Order: sequence, then C-alpha cells, then structure tokens
Amino acid sequence: MQKIFIRYTFFIVTSAILLIFVINFLYTMHTLESQQFQSFETKIEQVIHTLENNQAELEIMNQNLDEDYLTRAKAAAYVMDRQEEVSKSVAEMQALAKLLNVDELHVIDENGIIISASVSQYVGFDMAAHEQTRPFLALLECEEEGAYLIQDMQPNAAENKIRQYVGVARKGQKGVVQVGFEPTRQLEARSRNTCEYIFSKFPTDMGEELFAIDCETGNVIGHSGGIKQNFSEPCYQLSRLSDCSKGIYMEGPQGQEMYVTGQTYENILICAMLPREVLTQQLLNHVGSTLLYLLLIEALVLLLLNHLVKRKAVDGIHQILENLSAITNGRLDTTVAVLGNPEFEKLSQGINAMVKSIVQSSDRISAIIENSGVPLAAFEFENDQEHLFVTSGLRELLEISDALAEELYQNTALFEQYIRNLTVHPLDGEDNIYQISEQKFVRIHMSKSPHGSLGVITDVSKDILAKRKMQFENTHDGLTGLYKFRAFKELAAERVQKLPKGQVCAVVMLDLDNFKRINDNFGHDTGDRYLQGFAAVMHAMPQAHFLNARRSGDEFCMMIYGCESQEEIARYLDVFYETLERMPVALSDELEQTISASAGYAWTEDCQTGIAELLGRADEALYAVKKDTKGNYTKYQV
Repeated sequence: MQKIFIRYTFFIVTSAILLIFVINFLYTMHTLESQQFQSFETKIEQVIHTLENNQAELEIMNQNLDEDYLTRAKAAAYVMDRQEEVSKSVAEMQALAKLLNVDELHVIDENGIIISASVSQYVGFDMAAHEQTRPFLALLECEEEGAYLIQDMQPNAAENKIRQYVGVARKGQKGVVQVGFEPTRQLEARSRNTCEYIFSKFPTDMGEELFAIDCETGNVIGHSGGIKQNFSEPCYQLSRLSDCSKGIYMEGPQGQEMYVTGQTYENILICAMLPREVLTQQLLNHVGSTLLYLLLIEALVLLLLNHLVKRKAVDGIHQILENLSAITNGRLDTTVAVLGNPEFEKLSQGINAMVKSIVQSSDRISAIIENSGVPLAAFEFENDQEHLFVTSGLRELLEISDALAEELYQNTALFEQYIRNLTVHPLDGEDNIYQISEQKFVRIHMSKSPHGSLGVITDVSKDILAKRKMQFENTHDGLTGLYKFRAFKELAAERVQKLPKGQVCAVVMLDLDNFKRINDNFGHDTGDRYLQGFAAVMHAMPQAHFLNARRSGDEFCMMIYGCESQEEIARYLDVFYETLERMPVALSDELEQTISASAGYAWTEDCQTGIAELLGRADEALYAVKKDTKGNYTKYQV
C-alpha cells in the first residue's frame, strides 16, 4: 500500500511541478521585461531630473552673477563720475579693473567711441561698427535714471573672445561705462548640462546603454560610451524609435537584438537599451534555479510522505517545540499551527492565544506612553534572546530609519552595540545626555542586570537648545554678533597660553574714526548699521586665524593667531583693511561711505605673556595712530 501511495503521489507531484514550471517560465519572462522597463524608465527620469536641476542651477547662477556684475559696473561708473582723471590712464583703468575684479573696463563717449579702456588696443573702437557692441548705443539715448544693459555672453567684436558685458549710463554727462567678464563659471555649468556629460557620470548595469537623439536633426548627441563612434544601426535611427516609449526590440550593434525604451524631453529623445541575450540569460538563471528548487522540493515531499504515518505525531511535537523555542527567544510574531489531530490543534490555539495576550499587553504600554504626550521611549532585552521589546517612540527619538530599526529590533547584540556606540561621547558638562543631530538631544538612562538591560530615553532638545542660546547671549554682543570683551579676554588668554613654539600671535585694538559725527548727522539707527557693517568685515576674516570682539561703543578688538611670523600678521591686517575698502556702508539712500578705522597691535611669541599686557600695548599703539594719521594701523613700538 505504501508503494502504491508513493507511485501515485510521484505522478501527481511531478505533473504539478511541470505545470508550475511552465507558468513560472511565462510569468518570469513577462516580469523581467516589466522590471527592465521600470528600471529604464527610472534611469531616464533621473537623467531628465538631472537636466532640469542643472538648468535651474544655471539660471540661478546667471541671475546672481548678473546682479553682481551690474553692481561692479555701477561702482565703476560711480568712480568715473567722481574721479575723471582715472580714465586718462590705461594703468589707472587697469588698476580700477583689478580693484573691481573685472576683466575689462571701458569708457564710451556720447559718439559711441571707446575713449578709455583697461585694454589699450580697444581705445578708439566705434561701438556702432559691430552687432555685438551696437546694443550699448541705446544707453546714450535713454533718459531713464540709472539705465543699464546686461548682455548675454558671446564673442566680442575686437578679438572674438567669449565675454559678458554690462553697461551703465553715466550721470551728469552723456556716455557709458562698460565692464567685461570672462564667463568661466557659466561655460563650465553649461558644459555640465549636456546629455553627453551626464551619461559619462551616470552608472549603468552590464550591457546597458544610454543615448540621446536630437528630435530635429536625428543626430545622436549623447551616449554612455561616448559619441566618437558610428551610430548607423536601426536602434539609433529616430524614425525607427517612434514606438519605443512602451519598450520594443530592435536590431543593435553587431547585429544584436536590443530591448529599447525611451522618453522625449524638450525635443530630445532619451533612450536606454539592453541586449536581449542579457534578458534571456536572466530568464534562464531564474527558471533554472526554480526548476532545481522544485525538483528538490519534490524529492523532499516524497521522502516526507514516505514516513508520513509513523512520523506524523513526532513531527507535530517537534514543530510545537520549535515554535515555542522561537517564542521564548522573543519572536512573538511566531504563529503555532500544527494540524493533523484535534489535540495538536487545540494546543496550538492555546499557545497562540497566550502569545497574543502578551503582545497586546506590550502594545498597551506603548500606547499609554505615546498618548501621554511625553517624548519618552523605552527598551528591554535579555541576554539570551534575539529580539527585544521597544516602545513605538524610540525610532523617532533616535532618528533611525525604518529599515535600520527593523534590523536592530531583530538582533539584540546589534542593538546593544548601536546604543553603546551612541553613548561613547556624552555632551560636555551633562550627565547621560547625547547629541543625535544638530537639533536633537536625548537623555539615555540604562540599568543592567545579569539577565539583560532596561533603558529609558527622553527628549531633552528643548532644554539643551535653550541653555546653549543663553550661553551664546552671555558671551556675544547682541548688535554685532561678536564676542563680548570679557569672553574675548578669556579665550585670547587661553590661546596665548597654548601658543605653539615657533608661532606668533597679536592682539589688535580698533576704534572707528569720526563715529560720533555719523551718529549726530544720520541718527543712531544708521550708527548701528555702521557698527554692523564693520562687524561684518570682522566676521568675513578666516575663523582659523581671527578671534573678534566688540569692546564697547565704537571700540573693537581682535586676536590674530596661528601665524609663523610678524609679516604674516601684517598680511592679515592688510587683507582686513582691503576688505573694509570693498564693503562700504549705506548712510542713506543716496550716500555710501567706506568705514574708516584706526588700529594698533602688539605681538608676542612667548606663551607666558599676559593678555592684559598685550591689550595695554595695543592700546598704546592705537593711541599713536589716532593722534597721528587715523584710518590705518601700526605696531606697538617698545
């Protein structure tokens, strides 16, 4: 009887396996094509998204550069209107162009002739003689106050160099001041916004090709393998790709049959293709492994059926024990389902009901914590279990992803290592408080026993951020954002004490010239802007070498450190004063003024020098400058 049962079972199982194999073959073939289509569609969308992002960044950059270039052109016009003698010397024009950080500077008279330029060979050029320069003549006829013209980059008339020019109508006389720039950044950004460039950086799988075709010319304008090749195959012909949006098979390089799909974007057809033999190989790999698994399952089924009667009870008991072991190890999602006789079924139902009750109890605890509104989470695990208990708020408090949370919750050792790594560096001056992100801080309290660990996590971000804000306000000036003088002295003294051998540092005392006159003539609001403008220059200095503070009123101080010599300190001061010249402050809608400040400094290479002594020396040097020249700096002289 057992042999007859196995014979009929073999016939039934083999027939079922063959039917499953045929269905799986057809389904897998369809699925692979669908998956490949979705993959290609996603990659094409990514290419389009990259093109759109690059274009948006290019437009923003052009807008910002146009505004910057116009500001420099207006500054040049302002200088020309007040210092006419600058235009009489090519050297002066070159110096002004360098100061404004422009490549070319021209002055055009009322007849449209360049009468002065930073490039000597451009002097005498007639703006009406070329279509590139001709549009700027309209500024000579414009009566509008502050008229200007920003021209797109193009080859210039004189030397056919790619340039972008900005012209501003002069005030008080008929003429135009024009500045020119080499648009290096725009050209680089434009070169990156091409299909050829994007394809060169875009990852492709083995055998895949990405290419783009101009819908007007039919030419291939980009290819993941470069465009220096022959594209005569049908798969690269625009007329043959009209139906490729849903995926088609076409003849490709070396006579291969290719699976091609594409999408049109702004008159460009972007396509992706893969040899059919790659899909065929994937299909064979899938169905081959499936057939192997099915044959293996058939062998196992026959072996199991052969011992079904005598092993039925034993197998049922083993299954129950295995499920209980999984539940004991913390896998409470395990369901016991042993069938075959009423006793096993009733036992399975009882175990499942017990586990469900335990899960519901833990869910109720999580719900109570969540509904309380308190940013609190808890976790517990035992050393010999693989799973752990966590409340629902833990993932949000620790800012971990769903995927990582799922991995951690299934592995006690991995979770314990994660918590251990998180608590290596507590927040300075705080107990059991750790930084999760820039704006997130938590307190983690853990208690351990020989059997496991229990942890409670609370969100203390609000308290920590409030404390940091208070600390900042205690040490920084509210108007300028610079250090207060008391905090400055403490930090400067610490830097002097830690001065490395072979390095020098300096303390600089600064005082704004004629600040009282600005307050008296323009009001205290303008005076505050004047102070903030000076502070902005101090903020612009390299933070690795400058420590800045407001002493009181219009008095400031700074420390220059990390220098190898006195000459390096002087160079930093020169940079500071040059920056001061380039950042005037608006006193009114019509008037801007460059900030004038006097400074004295004292340097040391001895880490034993007291900060009070350095400040006193710098004050003496400042007094000497204020008494003598103003608007400059000097070194303390022994």
